Amino acid sequence: MMAGSNESIFLHPRPGRYIDMHLSKITPKEHSRFLTFSREAWASLRASTPLTLSEERLNALRSLNDRIDLNEVEQVYLPLSRLLNLYVAAAQKLHTATSTFLGHHTAQVPYIIGIAGSVAVGKSTTARLLQALLSDWPSRPRVDLITTDGFLYPNRVLLERDLMQRKGFPQSYNQRRLLQFMLDVKAGKPEVNAPIYSHLIYDIIPDHVQTISQPDILIVEGLNVLQARRPTGRSAQRLFISDFFDFSIYVDAEECDVEQWYVERFLTLRETAFRDPSSFFTRYARLSEQEAIATARDIWQQINGLNLRENIRPTRERAHLILRKGRRHAVEEVRLRKI
Repeated sequence: MMAGSNESIFLHPRPGRYIDMHLSKITPKEHSRFLTFSREAWASLRASTPLTLSEERLNALRSLNDRIDLNEVEQVYLPLSRLLNLYVAAAQKLHTATSTFLGHHTAQVPYIIGIAGSVAVGKSTTARLLQALLSDWPSRPRVDLITTDGFLYPNRVLLERDLMQRKGFPQSYNQRRLLQFMLDVKAGKPEVNAPIYSHLIYDIIPDHVQTISQPDILIVEGLNVLQARRPTGRSAQRLFISDFFDFSIYVDAEECDVEQWYVERFLTLRETAFRDPSSFFTRYARLSEQEAIATARDIWQQINGLNLRENIRPTRERAHLILRKGRRHAVEEVRLRKI
């Protein structure tokens, strides 16, 4: 069981003394499904959670052009780590109660956390950071992380189906394989394999897999992981990846800001990864700065921005928690769904 399991959950239908100390800092939103916290109010919920990350370790976790610092880790991610620790401990107690009811031990299944958001919004950093922080709790839970990029169809299939310009859209994923992966994980299967995607070659790596072996916590990060659209007709999909999440996070920001972050990242890649001869995008390394900016904005408008507006952002309110970033890439507001 994760450390802190004896700590009472402070978000309760009848809040106790601890939460009463902070209610005045919560932005009131009548008839909202969420409690909305300023960064200051959220930071006060850290309690005594220790900071276990060094600057060097944070640098290794930070995605390209992400500006997160240790101050933000302390104010935003340590309270979130504490909340998740409480939730995981509660889920483990529920598992024990079920075993007691059945009269025999049942295999414990991973607690699954889904992380969604746009390209370039920083969800990969959030996923890696939470993996590190949760792994550092005194009980040392095993925390695995996968991205749904591995479940994209290979480029050859996308080309056959005329979907290369819709890569990252829901239809570009092998949904059946992704759902089977989630089913196997939640069924407690000893080992489950996930395909691996390379951003360098922009394709699935043949015959390479990531093996998931019954971790305590599994983080699943991807663009469309909160999708739950119900098709009509006889072939209607009845299960979605989001149905398997115990907790979900949406990393949010204004589209104009995310577009600018995407352009900045594209310019950085033009000077680094795009210069690798094996990169799928080597042609972009030869662009002038103005040409690169124009190309990045065109890709955003035709692909990434369109995907955000049509598929990703509409799922935001399905998340249990929303991290709202400002123009400087820092989290300014946290919204937590009411229990």
